[in-house]
Amino acid sequence: MNSIWKESAVLPYFEKLEENVTTDVLIIGGGMTGILCAHFLRKQGIDCVLAEGRTICSGITGNTTAKITSQHGLIYGKLLKDAGLETARMYLEANQNSVKKYEELCKNIDCDYEKKNAYVYVKSDRRCLEREAEALHKIGYEAKITETPKLPFQTAGAICFENQAQFHPLKFVSRLAENLPVYEHTFVKELKEKKAVTEHGTIAFQKLIVATHFPMDNKHGMYFLKLYQDRSYVIALRNAAQVDGMYLDGAKGGLSFRNYGEYLLLGGGGHRTGKSGGAWQELRQFAEKYYPQAKEEYAWAAQDCMTLDSIPYIGPYSPNMPDCYVAAGYQKWGMTSSMTAAMLLTDLITGKENPCSKVFHPSRCMLKGQLLVNGWEALTNLLSPSKRRCPHLGCALKWNSSEHSWDCPCHGSRFTSRGEVLDNPANGDAKWQKDTGSI
Repeated sequence: MNSIWKESAVLPYFEKLEENVTTDVLIIGGGMTGILCAHFLRKQGIDCVLAEGRTICSGITGNTTAKITSQHGLIYGKLLKDAGLETARMYLEANQNSVKKYEELCKNIDCDYEKKNAYVYVKSDRRCLEREAEALHKIGYEAKITETPKLPFQTAGAICFENQAQFHPLKFVSRLAENLPVYEHTFVKELKEKKAVTEHGTIAFQKLIVATHFPMDNKHGMYFLKLYQDRSYVIALRNAAQVDGMYLDGAKGGLSFRNYGEYLLLGGGGHRTGKSGGAWQELRQFAEKYYPQAKEEYAWAAQDCMTLDSIPYIGPYSPNMPDCYVAAGYQKWGMTSSMTAAMLLTDLITGKENPCSKVFHPSRCMLKGQLLVNGWEALTNLLSPSKRRCPHLGCALKWNSSEHSWDCPCHGSRFTSRGEVLDNPANGDAKWQKDTGSI
């Protein structure tokens, strides 16, 4: 099923690469991050080329809930405890700058941009909110604890970030991408020294940005250990109540709410890719209970890369890959993080100092508890007997009955029942394409 964004926007069309080209900066990946990088680099007068394997923003960007906010769950108390005051402050500052940059760009783009307050609510333990508010106060941001009368159930309150925003991401991209140097249907099969190989031509470059959602090179950076992926689900309801803001449950596995015009976008049902979860059925049961007069008109799903410490990896790809940069691991906050990544990577490429670069540096310490979980998932699935295996690193695939796909619990690759790749890091189809059976 298509998202409401894909059904209500027309994106520009770009030709496929059919020759050898040369550029100063090659960007691989035509999602929001890649488009923003190309836009900012062109503004700086830097020659660049963007290569997209399918069509721009046909993946995660087209399946977002499109919230622009620096409120990423109850994260700031965690950052203050685990990473310290300076890191927490700079993380907030970088994301607030991203919110402001969207506001600046959207002034000249008709993309249904609206300023909204963002809320993280809790159902029981109000002390969670008090601890988060205290952490934000130490960082230098005064957040309010409010009630939640617009939600259809009782809560213990919410932390409110004022002057955040929401928009239509594909209407935004449609304007921003005009006249950018983009090649669609141009899949990069191999990276060589300062050269990317595609099916019908090569792209020679001086610097490289990998913005492919999950980093494409397995040999460097250890991203297959530093990342895992989550599925999340959305339904768009007509004739449901207006919530007048953007809401997220502070507890893992909770629901999110925002309006788009006459629709209520209800999100949740998430789970680690390759595992089971509530999916759309959980959302539909909730809607039936709390919005019995509403009608579901759209349903879609997204996939998010999760890091070891809840901070994205933005910066040098690996010490062994000079002049190569990466942006990945946005958790559930792809729109704001895309802007943060594009601004930071533009600074790095142009040699401008950015004080936040050390916060997002991909080579920071890996000694986190999640690393053991990721390693255990990889080991158990590598050893699991299965005819259907992921071509990425060989893990056993699991059948996703909600979406009728074969999913990898190790790193999040997904395939149709015939083996066609749906989501990376796998860079090609699985081997059972001729098998028409689903399970």
